[in-house]
Amino acid sequence: MHLSKVLRRPLVTEKNTTIQAPQGKYAFEVAAGANKDQIKLAVEKSFKVDVTRVNVMTVPGRRRMMRGRIVTTPSWRKAVVTLKPGDKIELFEGV
Repeated sequence: MHLSKVLRRPLVTEKNTTIQAPQGKYAFEVAAGANKDQIKLAVEKSFKVDVTRVNVMTVPGRRRMMRGRIVTTPSWRKAVVTLKPGDKIELFEGV
């Protein structure tokens, strides 16, 4: 998988912003087929930081009512990336 396709979007939620400053952790939605090594390389190349740890989880789809039917939204993968102390990603700082 090409590194430009690994990171889909940054996740800016209340929970993610509370762990961001003190712990240096940032969350991203990633491609379903991406592994930890690919995610680490993509973050390091995109934001020019040093990644020390990558945690990946699959978020299951949720059941919703649409036009009187119960449907399931698609599952997606989330990666929480821990940076070297002192590094930060400027994309998240403006929020």
